[in-house]
Amino acid sequence: MDEQDREKGPEQTDVDRISEESGGKDPQEHEKICDMCHRPESRAGAMFVMPGNMCVCHDCMQKVFDSVMGKGTDLSKIDWSKVNLMPIAGVPFMGGTIPGMERPDAKQVKKKKEKKEPEFSLKDVPAPHRIKAELDDFVIGQEQAKKVVSVAVYNHYKRVYAEQCRQSGREVPDDGVRIEKSNILMIGPTGSGKTYLVKTLAQLLDVPLAVADATSLTESGYIGDDIESVVSKLLSAAGNDVEKAEHGIIFIDEIDKIAKKQQTTSRDVSGESVQQELLKLLEGSVVEVPVGSNQKNALTPTATVNTDNILFICGGAFPDLEEIIRKRLTEKSSMGFGAVLKDSFDTEKGVLSQVVHEDLRRFGMIPEFLGRLPVVVTLEKLTKEMMVRILKEPKNAILRQYQKLLEMDEVRLIFDDDALDWIAEEAIRRETGARALRAILEEFMLDIMYEIPKDPNIGSVTITRAYLEKKGGPRIEMRG
Repeated sequence: MDEQDREKGPEQTDVDRISEESGGKDPQEHEKICDMCHRPESRAGAMFVMPGNMCVCHDCMQKVFDSVMGKGTDLSKIDWSKVNLMPIAGVPFMGGTIPGMERPDAKQVKKKKEKKEPEFSLKDVPAPHRIKAELDDFVIGQEQAKKVVSVAVYNHYKRVYAEQCRQSGREVPDDGVRIEKSNILMIGPTGSGKTYLVKTLAQLLDVPLAVADATSLTESGYIGDDIESVVSKLLSAAGNDVEKAEHGIIFIDEIDKIAKKQQTTSRDVSGESVQQELLKLLEGSVVEVPVGSNQKNALTPTATVNTDNILFICGGAFPDLEEIIRKRLTEKSSMGFGAVLKDSFDTEKGVLSQVVHEDLRRFGMIPEFLGRLPVVVTLEKLTKEMMVRILKEPKNAILRQYQKLLEMDEVRLIFDDDALDWIAEEAIRRETGARALRAILEEFMLDIMYEIPKDPNIGSVTITRAYLEKKGGPRIEMRG
């Protein structure tokens, strides 16, 4: 120990030496993370540190030895000085150190400071009229659907608040009354805005959202994604924060694809069986889900998630459901001057709004599944007027996006009203809803986005109906 160390004192010298060996990082502010499960040392415990700054937690190391040497291997009784992990890792010698004898240059992350998050409060959720007002800025039309969803979401988070008050022992109004869970079923033609409505709602509420596709779900034990994979996606969207994920939203799209098959002689592993297994998630249960993966295995860490406070929204196009509704309505027709004619519903618009659970059961949804989706929302088919409004009115309208792109080249982009009408008519003809609008614009804007940057003297470009009908070109005005 030199004279400078004697002046600092023994305690301060040790701290300085540790700081220098760790690359200037204060060991009290930084911690190592596992390279396999990515958990910090504060959660996974002491780390095994190997050459190359590779850190492995005790749980992952135990799983490796269990898979190679058999279950029951005690890591504390292993002579680590003689360990060669070459047969395990398939690479040259990777001898490690026991916890507490780590290399100073091991991989480290800054420790998270413990902070107490405020409990969930009703002040965090806007009132239904405010939710709908925000949705109006992004979603055109679908007034009834936006109203129903706003009320259902507000009531759901009031239920979450009441449950938290009950668990913490605080008094709540009308204590003893348990509010049941109200999941949502959205029915509407393709391109009517089901997914977009849910994504906008999640951004407004600032809660994690997971969008899953029901077509990939199968019964446990068969090829495909297990039911718990939808919860695993939500946990990933919440940054592996279980408490945050338990207040999130899960949107299961294409829910009509798991309808019960009417005539089949084989096991329906992607239809009725999936509906049966979804019951526990919709009702609320505690499930073990893999962290960072959709598949469970011996090396994947798991987390316990309670789905009781997760809002489930299921959406689907339900093709041919309108025919089932019309058939039910015409069965009630009678004879006489005041009778309802059988063909009176053939041309009626909005027949989808008259759907009842009986129609959905005939489509192939089981009663137990429908009982856990008490809120049914129907979205109407987009009309020509709605298509034109979708093009230019929302905050992130498609036309505004292209105008912003050309503004970066100092060029104004203008669309004639006749051109917007033609785009809306073409989108309706393609029968893919609002998705067709971007496809049409991408097709006709390709040449413009390619040619305009060539000439810096171009000041504005006007898209005309003649250009869209391929009978002419766009109007181009030069600067000055």
